[in-house]
Amino acid sequence: MYSLIDIKKNMNSSNFHLALKSTQEKLNASGKEFVEFFSHGSLVVELYKPDGVDKQTPHTRDEVYLIAAGSGRFFNAGTYIDFSPGDFLFVPAGAEHRFVDFTDDFVTWVFFYGPEGGE
Repeated sequence: MYSLIDIKKNMNSSNFHLALKSTQEKLNASGKEFVEFFSHGSLVVELYKPDGVDKQTPHTRDEVYLIAAGSGRFFNAGTYIDFSPGDFLFVPAGAEHRFVDFTDDFVTWVFFYGPEGGE
């Protein structure tokens, strides 16, 4: 198994590949709700699987969620929407947001990018 440091030392950002199954296994083994798996320039990619309750607070950078598995509702700046696998969710820097009423199998890719304060 490779550590994030090993991956970063050996990666070529033009052909880097993250498979959901293997990254989810690494996330589960970490005992954490999220793990960073890739970064390049201002882009940071994480896999996130909250345990029952999403305890996020607003972030300082813009972010995108790409739902990998599960379903539920998403609160973003005063609005609730339903989500399911394959959905794309954008959150501007500083916006209050969280996942609610999500299934036990819920997991999402998280992409942080751009400058502090958002673009």
